[in-house]
Amino acid sequence: MRFGGLTAVDDVSFSVGGKDITALIGPNGAGKTTVFNCITGFYKPTEGMLTLDASDGEPFYLERLSDYEINADARVARTFQNIRLFPGMTVLENLMVAQHNELSRASGYSFGAIFGLGQFGRAQEEAIDLAKSWLDRIGLLRRADEAAGGLPYGDQRRLEIARAMCTRPRLLCLDEPAAGLNARESDALNALLNSIREEDGTAIFLIEHDMSVVMRISDHVIVLDYGKKIADGTSTEVRTDPHVIGAYLGVSDEDAAALEAGR
Repeated sequence: MRFGGLTAVDDVSFSVGGKDITALIGPNGAGKTTVFNCITGFYKPTEGMLTLDASDGEPFYLERLSDYEINADARVARTFQNIRLFPGMTVLENLMVAQHNELSRASGYSFGAIFGLGQFGRAQEEAIDLAKSWLDRIGLLRRADEAAGGLPYGDQRRLEIARAMCTRPRLLCLDEPAAGLNARESDALNALLNSIREEDGTAIFLIEHDMSVVMRISDHVIVLDYGKKIADGTSTEVRTDPHVIGAYLGVSDEDAAALEAGR
């Protein structure tokens, strides 16, 4: 991905397993968010391919799709580093908004809702049931009618993930989901992500700076530095990789030359 004369992501290639938790890590400015923006359609990569395999049909080539199609058709969902809930809406309404595509189709794009057609009524009941089931899973069912903006920070984080899951994604992309969480909240996040992987069979791809979270839950870790991939493997392999240690801690010019020679 190039921006004028700046190459933000340079010849990066990796795979995300269908039922894995994959972490993308690296120092600030390494190109992590640019990769996410290419996958989710905010950017169109300058060159290269992004292929999402679908067990129920032909693969999706994400670089050819709009951001709407990536979410609605390829079923890729995303959260952001800065929480983007609708704070004035209720907790339940935030999860209903995530299902607007399904509800719009069921309503015949308004006519079914206006005239009270049965198909829309059933779809609305199913949407409410799905929303409530996710609120139950994240421990917020009793607060369903409260404003989302009044929730504690950790609860808002989990609500944002639940909202993404209400789109029934194949791939869930999380941008620093543990940012700002205390130890107890991080444990709750880890449990939620593991349950999504195990119970829902959703692939999870996350950017994260909290190494305690990355090393505890990730099946696969990819490391970027200055837009290039410098490591790719299990958390144990990545943790002991000298290129990764050098990227995070810094190395002398002599050590950097030695590392480069050993690539």
